Amino acid sequence: MKRLTAVAFAALFVAACQPQAAAPEKAEAPAPATPAGAPVAGQPAPNFTLVDADGTQRSLADFRGRTVVLEWTNEGCPYVKKHYTGAMQALQREAVADGVVWLTIISSAPGTQGHVEGEAARQWRTRTNGAATHLLLDPTGQVGKLYDAKTTPDMRVIDGEGVLRFVGGIDDRPTNKPEDLEGANNFVRAALDDLEAGRAVRTPFATPYGCAVKYPETVGT
Repeated sequence: MKRLTAVAFAALFVAACQPQAAAPEKAEAPAPATPAGAPVAGQPAPNFTLVDADGTQRSLADFRGRTVVLEWTNEGCPYVKKHYTGAMQALQREAVADGVVWLTIISSAPGTQGHVEGEAARQWRTRTNGAATHLLLDPTGQVGKLYDAKTTPDMRVIDGEGVLRFVGGIDDRPTNKPEDLEGANNFVRAALDDLEAGRAVRTPFATPYGCAVKYPETVGT
């Protein structure tokens, strides 16, 4: 009985001395899984109408026949600030010059960081030198929820037939560090290149990352 106890003690001592496996590194602000029923790549993009920062109504249907990019944003989000150090504006200009319609959408609820409207929205666009075709305001979150937009940024690419061809995160560097833009694989640029070349989009989905969109029912949670 004493010998068995000594053996067991020795086994425990050896195990305790073994190097422990490192805990897996957490992704920076990953989004939850897409729920059933949310529109995914390959499905028709739901139509919507929103008022832009200049007070004009804009409908997705107005741009049928052209490639459309949807970009959810929040000026206070560090992940948005990372991309708006110049990379997002450059991609907007590049896309718009190629005939793409770029719609930047603000779905933050009133009273939350990131919610802007009217003059404040126009000032943000000017301050960041944004080059989107239109800056759309979605204060009820209706359109954001329609597309299951989870984060800022969260991106969609829609082809001229009105079909979603890309859904999700803008690139493969889920951090808020501007230096990580260097060498990142930008999925939106890649999707636009594929569509322009008449190819199937090679990466139709990427896990979104960033700050959670503050819809009215999530405020205070």
